[in-house]
Amino acid sequence: QVQLVESGGGSVQAGGSLTLSCAVSGYTFSTKCMGWFRQAPGKEREGVAFISGSGTGTLIAGPVQGRVAISLANDKNAVYLQMSSLKPEDTAIYYCAAGGRECSPSPGDYDYWGQGTQVTVSS
Repeated sequence: QVQLVESGGGSVQAGGSLTLSCAVSGYTFSTKCMGWFRQAPGKEREGVAFISGSGTGTLIAGPVQGRVAISLANDKNAVYLQMSSLKPEDTAIYYCAAGGRECSPSPGDYDYWGQGTQVTVSS
């Protein structure tokens, strides 16, 4: 049974930093990607950052380019999203996902999802 569990969300002031974690179990990394998505109230779920199963390739979405980094734990049992220079528009529920085809930014291309963790950025 594949299980993804996010943690690390919370409230920060604009300009602050947060690191989100996704604990991974029951999943074998391959050529398929893992990713982070976010969804704000009334908005569609959007991709944030993606990493290949090997950990050697990453893709960062335009709105957060230069402000986030995605990485794998050495034992590949966790995926991290490091965020800095946070803005109020970054406020959303953040989800990690696994099984993405070719690091696709489309939510429908991922097979497994965590329950989400709330990030709130105040001005």
